Amino acid sequence: MPRSNRRRRDEHRPLRMGAMSSQTVQSWMGRRWVVRSLNGTTSTRGYTCPGCTHDIAPGTPHVVVWPDDGMGGVDDRRHWHNACWRARDQGRYGR
Repeated sequence: MPRSNRRRRDEHRPLRMGAMSSQTVQSWMGRRWVVRSLNGTTSTRGYTCPGCTHDIAPGTPHVVVWPDDGMGGVDDRRHWHNACWRARDQGRYGR
């Protein structure tokens, strides 16, 4: 039987901490979230912010957010503009 090189969906893959990033745990919508600030120097691709649905260009400082329940994986990460994450309680994000 051939060996699979893919990670299992339920296998946790820790995220690397870059030299210029910080990480906290914050509460939102009744859940705990890991929030990692990125300065943008390591960003090589664009993302879509779930807060405003606009693009986050490569090299732009932003935050990466994922549930702190230990059940999620890399696919559960979301990249937010810094301002959108700070304003998440004023918007309709996730409602």
